[in-house]
Amino acid sequence: MRITETLSPDTAGLNRAAELLRDGELVAFPTETVYGLGGDARSDRAVARIYEAKGRPRFNPLIVHLPDVAAARALARFDDRAERLAAAFWPGPLTLVLPLRPGSGLSPFVTAELPTVALRVPAHPVARALLRTYGGPLAAPSANPSGRVSPTRAEHVLDGLSGRIAGLVDGGACAVGVESTIVGLDGPAQLLRPGGVPVEAIEAVLGEPLGAGGSTTKPTAPGQLASHYAPGATVRLGAAAALADEVWIGFGPECGGADLTLSATGDLVEAAANLFHLLREADRLAGPGGRIAIAPIPETGLGRAINDRLRRAAAPRP
Repeated sequence: MRITETLSPDTAGLNRAAELLRDGELVAFPTETVYGLGGDARSDRAVARIYEAKGRPRFNPLIVHLPDVAAARALARFDDRAERLAAAFWPGPLTLVLPLRPGSGLSPFVTAELPTVALRVPAHPVARALLRTYGGPLAAPSANPSGRVSPTRAEHVLDGLSGRIAGLVDGGACAVGVESTIVGLDGPAQLLRPGGVPVEAIEAVLGEPLGAGGSTTKPTAPGQLASHYAPGATVRLGAAAALADEVWIGFGPECGGADLTLSATGDLVEAAANLFHLLREADRLAGPGGRIAIAPIPETGLGRAINDRLRRAAAPRP
């Protein structure tokens, strides 16, 4: 087994990460949402390595991370809606699925051979510095085995991928804690995945409601598979209290007896930031064959993204 290099988020560490990426290797790095597993989006070999390292099905497309909107325009066709959303939310936790430009140079593995591409300009300073140092587009799904709990800390990455990737830039804990919101603009605007930008904010910029889109069997964007973000333990949602054999994750002041708490004050921003770390901790406490119960979360703002992840974590495993 190879040794995964842990790199500091300084000039020397970023230069080493860029060197590994130019050699076709994989490097995990922090974004404001979760840690991404980066590989050269123009290289069939590098992108194939992403799918291999994660155990990810090849029909599930990847998000391309870019340093700025100009680099994104070179890869996809932007209409007025895309320009407005990019101006409002980039850099930040929003991914746009747009028509792919002919001659983009991206590996067809990135798009799963679809005519669209998912693009994001991240806000995390380490991610932005790495993209500038590397100087190219990075395909970067979450840096964890496919279908399992997403990583929001460097140790989470190593738990799942140590020895399977070349490097890891340790940038500390991720502030947002849930993946980016994905909006499809290849036709009527559609919500393909709720995430770090509330749907209400996107609809306010567009001046129209988002339609429902996506498929749990043939995804057009990441994060649409029915079972995803799953711990080893089984998950029960909407639990006002725990059963005798459950680890209870609470939310809000009425859950004072919970084993773990997403937010004692009912703050959805805090809950989103804590979600994946506490799912991992509850899984550890529950042990093999264990059970996790999770308190109700409001279906508003970031609560929609949290509930999306929880429903997929609780779904029957394939």
